[in-house]
Amino acid sequence: MTHEPTAPFRPVITDQAALEEAWRRLMSPLGFGRTSVWLMLVGDDGRPVPQLTEVEGCERPLTPGELDGLADAARLLLDDLAPAGRLALLLSRPGPARPTPADVALARGVLEACRTHGVPTEVVHLATDTDVVPLPYDTLALPAA
Repeated sequence: MTHEPTAPFRPVITDQAALEEAWRRLMSPLGFGRTSVWLMLVGDDGRPVPQLTEVEGCERPLTPGELDGLADAARLLLDDLAPAGRLALLLSRPGPARPTPADVALARGVLEACRTHGVPTEVVHLATDTDVVPLPYDTLALPAA
C-alpha cells in the first residue's frame, strides 16, 4: 500500500469564519501553559504563509515600545513574505474562553500599534484551554479597520 504525503494546510481565508476555522485547526489540541501572541501572515491570495510566529512572554501588559516592536516586526515580515497581504493575530492563554480585561487590553494594544505601522489586520482571535473565539472590533472599543 502506498501512502501519499499529506499536503500542507493552506486554507483560503476569505472571511472571519474561514479565519476562525484556520485558527481552530492550527491551535488544536487546545491547552496552553502561558500567554502568547501568534502572528499569521495572509497573502493577497487569501492563503497563509506556511509558518506561524509565536511571541511569548505576554502574561504581563506589553509596554508601548514592545507593542511598536511587534508591529514593526510584523510590517517587515509582511513586506518580505506577503507584500500585499495582511496580518492575522491570535492570543493564546490558559483558562476559560471568556475574554478577560487583560485579553482585551492586549488585543487593543497590538491592533493600535499595527495601525500606527500601517499593518493591515484581521479580526483578533483568542484561543484558550476550552475554545477559540473572535474578539470583534466593537468588543475592543476600536472602529473597524
